[in-house]
Amino acid sequence: MQKHTILMIDDDADDRQLFRDAIQEVAPDSLALTFESGPEAISKLKDKSISAPDFIFLDLNMPLMNGKECLTALKKIAHLKLTRIIMLTTSALKEDFRDSMDLGAQFFMTKPNSFTDLCENIKKVLENKWKHMLNN
Repeated sequence: MQKHTILMIDDDADDRQLFRDAIQEVAPDSLALTFESGPEAISKLKDKSISAPDFIFLDLNMPLMNGKECLTALKKIAHLKLTRIIMLTTSALKEDFRDSMDLGAQFFMTKPNSFTDLCENIKKVLENKWKHMLNN
């Protein structure tokens, strides 16, 4: 699999660790960066202390700045134009899906219930071989 730079923004430490483990499993040569808040990630991306990632996996339900607000801010950063943004969330609401897509997300997926499913879904995203994964 091609080497990617992948960023995840999620306030849940367990979810961030699970995500790093899944990236290690499916794309061991890729670089996985995680941030616990939108403002933290946006600051690092704006000042270019981290390079533009190939993918950003973004949670919807976060304090300080929710995923939709973060997505809006990310879309304003010029050097992220080619970055694909995937909403990875516990939400399965069609309204969240529509709002996310309208704001510029390329993909939307509900967080799977197992590590195996998470790995499979991430692999499909990285290989661009899947459709939106909304579980209802």
